[in-house]
Amino acid sequence: MSAAESFAAGNAAERLGAVSTGNALELRGVGKMFGALAAIEDVTLTVRSGERRAVLGSNGAGKTTLFNCITGDFLPTTGTIRLFGEDVTRFPAYERIRRGLRRTYQISLLFNGLTVADNVYLACRGVSRGRFSFLRPRRGDTLVARADELIEAVHLTASRDTAVANLSYGQQRQLEIALALAGAPRVVLFDEPAAGLSPTERAELVAILNGLPEHIGYIIIEHDMDVALRVAERVSMMHNGRIFKEGTPEEIENDPEVQELYLGGGDE
Repeated sequence: MSAAESFAAGNAAERLGAVSTGNALELRGVGKMFGALAAIEDVTLTVRSGERRAVLGSNGAGKTTLFNCITGDFLPTTGTIRLFGEDVTRFPAYERIRRGLRRTYQISLLFNGLTVADNVYLACRGVSRGRFSFLRPRRGDTLVARADELIEAVHLTASRDTAVANLSYGQQRQLEIALALAGAPRVVLFDEPAAGLSPTERAELVAILNGLPEHIGYIIIEHDMDVALRVAERVSMMHNGRIFKEGTPEEIENDPEVQELYLGGGDE
């Protein structure tokens, strides 16, 4: 079995922990105020376990604020957030991580002076029981093997021992996906992973996302509709802090109102 196949299968414990029925995320009436400004209002959203969802909208629609509320970077002003059936509305970010939630950010957050392998190993170590140990990994360390599986899954095996500072921008974005996949996540939030990528790098990103194991659901914020519609099963459109339309990629792409507001250069 190759490293990629091993990653897709996962070990027995991870498979048992990853199998879920029902909904991964349920938002009911979620809003976030900054003083008198409502960044998002009355957002109700349901994402099934293992579902791939895209959240689209123009700049200022409230997409990243929504992500911040889901992950615990911001606590919502109103509404409730449930993660795999558990109310996590007031939980700090690290408690949501323990329950299988991960995310990436628009700005790369990497250890530039370390190699690709070191970055991914530290991510795996950070969500393991031995994360506070000062012992160096030994030959045959399971976390080293797990890191190699993740590196292959994001198509960076050839750059395993390359310093992050020497990677292309697209490769750094691929590495961020590997970090987000450490520790058997059940749902991952990707915040504009295609931003700044070349057409070739975007094609690589689509291949990576479509190749993720079926039990890992994700929500992707993306301005590139071509990328979003190729990796999502359902799409939620945001405008002025609210979700105003949902549907399949085909329904959203052919919707006249969406074309007016998003494709046709509606108000920003």
